[in-house]
Amino acid sequence: MMAYDAVVVGSGPNGFAAAITVARAGGKVLAIEGKETVGGGMRSAELTLPGFVHDICSAIHPLTAASPFFKTLPLSDFGLEWIHAPAQVAHPLDGGEIVLVRRSLEETAASLGGDGQAYAGLFGWMTDHYADLFDDFLGPLPIPPKHPLLMARFGLSALLPATLLAKLRFRGERARAVFAGMAAHAIMPLELPATAAFGLMLGVTAHGVGWVFPRGGAQRISDALAAYLRSLGGEIVTGQMVRSLGELPPTRAVFLDITPRQFVQMAGEKLPAHYRRQLEGYRYGEGVFKMDFALSAPIPWTNPDAALSATVHLGGTLDEIAAGEHAIGQGEHPERPFVLLAQQSLFDPSRAPQGQHTVWAYCHVPNGSTVDMSGRIEGQIERFAPGFRDLILAKSSRNAQAMELYNPNYIGGDINGGVQDLRQLFTRPTLRLNPYSTPLKNVYLCSSSTPPGGGVHGMCGYHAVKSSKLLQQ
Repeated sequence: MMAYDAVVVGSGPNGFAAAITVARAGGKVLAIEGKETVGGGMRSAELTLPGFVHDICSAIHPLTAASPFFKTLPLSDFGLEWIHAPAQVAHPLDGGEIVLVRRSLEETAASLGGDGQAYAGLFGWMTDHYADLFDDFLGPLPIPPKHPLLMARFGLSALLPATLLAKLRFRGERARAVFAGMAAHAIMPLELPATAAFGLMLGVTAHGVGWVFPRGGAQRISDALAAYLRSLGGEIVTGQMVRSLGELPPTRAVFLDITPRQFVQMAGEKLPAHYRRQLEGYRYGEGVFKMDFALSAPIPWTNPDAALSATVHLGGTLDEIAAGEHAIGQGEHPERPFVLLAQQSLFDPSRAPQGQHTVWAYCHVPNGSTVDMSGRIEGQIERFAPGFRDLILAKSSRNAQAMELYNPNYIGGDINGGVQDLRQLFTRPTLRLNPYSTPLKNVYLCSSSTPPGGGVHGMCGYHAVKSSKLLQQ
């Protein structure tokens, strides 16, 4: 007799999604986490000084708010509270200019002058149908799409390089820059095909659901998911690093929230040679260099409107952002990298002692980089907020290799679980009718190395369970 209906290895958002989906269907499920705390990329800790709560990886969660899976969860009953800042994104430019992406599409468009009409035309219809778009986009390749006309219309723009779409649709630097900042979340050179999709989807989330973040830190998401899973009868074991499938208890199905590289190591010779070669050829993307700061006061932005958003994109114009991302794709480290910055403590006083603040920031780097980018990140912040360095009480940093040491899923510092280009978006990790299945009976992959890829949305885990035979038996 099987001890469990499902064993899930890994407690990131996708691991939790798989476990919860099984438990909701009445199955007996065990989730195993290698670290002492649950969460994967959804963790918080005092990385600098006592009383300063820093998010270790994920910080702002637009895809969580848009996720069809997360929308069904009663996480507010388990202590999770989302915060909405007045603006979704702030994008400063040299000379004190700034672009604010607000929840209101009309207000955002109005701030873009001559490009306002083009911006509204690009994002308006998508925002009106954002739920349908995400229903198709956040999953395996939809054949046929549930909303074929919407997906075809979206694809006309989404398949373009971000640089090309920005220049075709906008004439001014302000609109081009803010689109480039959103598209740069692709963590790929912006001249590559389909990088526009990332800018479009994140723009849609800004206007459709908002770029939210949890009160108290990303760990609160994990804690709420764990509490909900336990309320459904699920079991969680922490501090147990699984290195072989043979270590798992008897179960009807196994769901692995890990990347192909770890699966190869975990399964060993059980994998057929052809499938093993496919997994060994899986491509990992650029890494990140991550910093956290404890500050004595808020960031002194040249344009104070930057303090209206928890998310700030630092990189200047489209051309500058694109040049930096291109350099990284060539294995270089730009002097002025594109920096993603979060200042949640402006809206969440629980993150720091009274009057003091936390700052979260990272830039992209070549995979496996050990280069110290701290001075360059600080330089970009100082560029748009002179006096920033004078406020630093303490700081912490992790290079790309250190990110992998912290979380084995971040191969070479790749936080997306693999490159998300056209070759590896819907067909990750290999080209299979069911991308979550493996040649091993009742063993499934459910990490961000499966469709729809990176982000805190849980859809990889949800779809993995739904695609399995477990719920059909």
